[in-house]
Amino acid sequence: MASLDKSNILNALATVKDPDKGVDVVAADMVQGLVIKEGHVLFSLEVDPSRGPALEPVRKACEDAVYKVPGVLSVTAVLTAHSGEAPQTAKSAPKAAPKTASAQELNIPGVKKIIAVASGKGGVGKSTVAINLAIALGNQGLKVGLLDADIYGPSVPRMMGIAEKPDTTDGKKLIPHEKYGIKTMSIGYMVDEDTAMIWRGPMVQSALMQMMNDVVWGELDVLVVDMPPGTGDAQLTMAQKVPLAGSVIVSTPQEIALADVRRGIAMFEKTHVPVFGIVENMAYFVSPGSGEKTFIFGEGGARRTAEALGVPFLGEIPIYPAIREGLDEGKPITAIAPQSEEASPFAQLARKVSASLTESSSERAAPKIVIE
Repeated sequence: MASLDKSNILNALATVKDPDKGVDVVAADMVQGLVIKEGHVLFSLEVDPSRGPALEPVRKACEDAVYKVPGVLSVTAVLTAHSGEAPQTAKSAPKAAPKTASAQELNIPGVKKIIAVASGKGGVGKSTVAINLAIALGNQGLKVGLLDADIYGPSVPRMMGIAEKPDTTDGKKLIPHEKYGIKTMSIGYMVDEDTAMIWRGPMVQSALMQMMNDVVWGELDVLVVDMPPGTGDAQLTMAQKVPLAGSVIVSTPQEIALADVRRGIAMFEKTHVPVFGIVENMAYFVSPGSGEKTFIFGEGGARRTAEALGVPFLGEIPIYPAIREGLDEGKPITAIAPQSEEASPFAQLARKVSASLTESSSERAAPKIVIE
C-alpha cells in the first residue's frame, strides 16, 4: 500500500473549487477533522448552513478526488454547517422547524428494525449490554447488526476482538465485519484506540448518518445501536432522524446514575421513541462458592425508578468476572458460553426486547422520519 499522509490528501482536495468563492476547498479552510488510517480517509467540509444543500456536488467531488490518490481504500466526507453563533439557552431556543417537502427520508435497505441501547451517563456498562444483547438476539435466530455510535469512545472493536479495517465495495460503501454471527461497524475500525476524535457536533452527527447509510448491512431483522452516553447532540440526532423502533436504557443502582436515566427517558419520550424499559447493570456481586449476593451500588434502584416512571423493568445483570474478562479478550460471554449462568441475564433481556419489537409492530405504524 502506498504511503499516505495529510499532504497527499490535501493536494488532491486542492483540485476541488468552491463554485461561489472561486477558490479551492483547502484555501477556503473548509476541510476539517482530517483522519487518515491505513488507507481509510475521513474529513468534513465546514460550510455556512444556508449553503449546505447546494454544496453536495462539492462534497462528492472531494470524495472522488481523494479516492483517486494511490493507496486510498475508502473515503468518508461529510458536510457540516457551523454558524459560529453562541448556542441558545433552553428558554430562548426556537421550536423545531417543520419538516419540508424536500427533506430526504432515511432509508437503510434491508434493515427491518433499529433499537438504541442508551444510558444517561458513562461508566454504567452500556456497551457491555449492547454487545451481549446483540449476540443474544442472534442466538435466538434473528439476523442482527451492531452499530457503535460512540464516536469519541468506541468500544466495539476491543470488546468484539476485531482489529482489521473494513473492506469496501467501490470505495464508497463499507462492508461490516461479521463475527459471532452478527454484523458490526464502528469508527474505531478506522482509527487507532489512542486517536483523539476532535470533531464538532455537526461532524459527529453527519458521521453517524453515514455509518447508517454508507454501510452494506444486508438483510437484518434488527440493528442494535450502541449509543454514546448522555443526552447531547449525537443522541438527539439518532432519536430525531433515525426510525428507532425503541430504546433500552442501561443504569446501575446508584442514585446519581438513575437521575441521568430520568433525563434520558425524557429525551426519548419527547422525540416519540418508545422506551422498552430499564435494565440494571452491575446489580450485585455473587460471591464464588457461597453464592451470596453483595449489593455494592445499592439494591433495586433501577426497578423502583422504572415503576415510578411507568416504564418496564427489563431485569438485573449481576457483576460476573467472566463477563468483564470475556470482553477484555474480545470474547463476549453470550458468544463463547451462551448457556452459562453468566449469559442467562442477557438471554432473558433479548427475549423481552424481541417481545417489545413484536408489540411495537402490531400497536403502531412506524413513524415517518426525515433528514432535513
